[in-house]
Amino acid sequence: MISKAKSTKLVEIFFYVSDAYEKELKFSCERFSNNRSPEFTDQEIMTVYLFCISQENRTKIKQIYRFADEYLRSWFPKLPSYAAFNNRINRLSEAFRLLTATILRDYQPDDCSSQQSLLDSLPIITCLGKRTGKVAPELTEKGYCSTKSLYYYGLKLHALAFRRNKQLPFPEQLLITPASENDLNVFRNAWGDIENRTFYDDKIYHDHNFFEALFVSHKSVMLTPVKGIKNQSEWEKQHDRAANDLFSKAVSTVRQPIEGFFNWLIEKTDFQRASKVRSANGLLVDVFGKLAAAFIYLIFNP
Repeated sequence: MISKAKSTKLVEIFFYVSDAYEKELKFSCERFSNNRSPEFTDQEIMTVYLFCISQENRTKIKQIYRFADEYLRSWFPKLPSYAAFNNRINRLSEAFRLLTATILRDYQPDDCSSQQSLLDSLPIITCLGKRTGKVAPELTEKGYCSTKSLYYYGLKLHALAFRRNKQLPFPEQLLITPASENDLNVFRNAWGDIENRTFYDDKIYHDHNFFEALFVSHKSVMLTPVKGIKNQSEWEKQHDRAANDLFSKAVSTVRQPIEGFFNWLIEKTDFQRASKVRSANGLLVDVFGKLAAAFIYLIFNP
């Protein structure tokens, strides 16, 4: 059994998921077979998954199933075997993706700035670079994380987030790419046509010519810490050092909250580690399911 407070949370999550499922999610996982109406429904599976991650900090499928089998049987008497549960959950990656998008659209805080955005990326690691990545090769590639000085196989989560005053930023859009994808290329392709916006990010986004053209065409500005100029003389470095250091510190201070957002995401869902995943569908569920669970936590634990 679970406590009364958590029982209330379980019911709230079930009704929220059921409502979203009927409006939109069901079209992403609709079956055209004799088993299109299973006894243990997709809504129940998603509820179990989201509840166990967001309220119980069970982040692995086996942990989720064991908790449900031991403590939630009275709520879900038709809970299937572990193998069947795992197979069913792997079919719902698109439903979790749509649920995440729905939450970001419907629960955007009122204090989000429409003129200022923070950018960053987070590695999702299936295995370290010293090994050969064999999980979901159609989705993953080898990449490098400069923050951790680490080569790895996996994906990247790219976040474009609204700046908020003295609060963690709230994502405007979240994108998943192979780990090898350059952050600046992602910005060019996905967000390079946003108008009247000031973006804050790190040095990897430094491209003077591109952002000068962006300002002329869309009146948008990218602010990054000052990047050293190749073959610059020592006199020139020292001459501009004080101003460059102050500017870089100011930009880094503004964009620091998005690093806090990623740290919160990792703390709540163990988002960065995907080494236990064994299939492409499992990897997509691990990514989008955990994102949905993190924002479900915000909805029901304001």
